[in-house]
Amino acid sequence: MVDYPGAAWLARYRERVNGDPELKVIGDWFTTTFALTFGDARYALRVEKGRIVDIVTPKLDTRTPFGFRAPVAVWRKFLQPDPPPLFHDFFAMLMRVPEFVLEGDSLVAMQNARALHRMMNIMRETGAPNA
Repeated sequence: MVDYPGAAWLARYRERVNGDPELKVIGDWFTTTFALTFGDARYALRVEKGRIVDIVTPKLDTRTPFGFRAPVAVWRKFLQPDPPPLFHDFFAMLMRVPEFVLEGDSLVAMQNARALHRMMNIMRETGAPNA
């Protein structure tokens, strides 16, 4: 069984992020590694100047200053073409969906809030994985 959202979806997401003209403008200072956890599947996204340069399954030596964790059911709602109320934006989810959690150093996340928000919007635009 493939871990949700799966390698093909992650590759498509990475391609869309790296080709986004808005991130080319606002992503210059967005350089970090952050985690995305979909249920039991955890990924570390290494970002340099607003571009995803690597996506790995984190190991003990993979430092992720912050990350977002939620059950697969929450991610599925977020990735719907027409999500239910509160699932349309990751900031709304952080404030009102208790299962959607910002882990780690929230200061690092918020210092990069504009570029991070754009990356999460691109995630929604990428659509739901087939997995």
